[in-house]
Amino acid sequence: MSVNDYFIISIFLFAIAVAGIFINRKNLILILMCVELILLSVNFNFIAFSEIYQDFSGQIFVFFILTVAAAEAAIGLAILITLFRHKKSIYIDDLNELKG
Repeated sequence: MSVNDYFIISIFLFAIAVAGIFINRKNLILILMCVELILLSVNFNFIAFSEIYQDFSGQIFVFFILTVAAAEAAIGLAILITLFRHKKSIYIDDLNELKG
């Protein structure tokens, strides 16, 4: 696989994620999945640049981003479960009543 293939995959993943966020603004689970895809596309770029410059610091950043993504997914799903228990819905339009 060449470096350009990594960039094409990264652009493709980023475009799918942004389109998913703009097309579906109602379902909280899909928005969290799209954010994870954006982080994955950033990881592909770090890997590609790490391969170009023969430097392992990009791959180290990938591990940090994966750690943050795992924490974000765990916290996001915990909030989602709490909101579902309270509101019986995962749609963002139903969450406007939670304002302070």
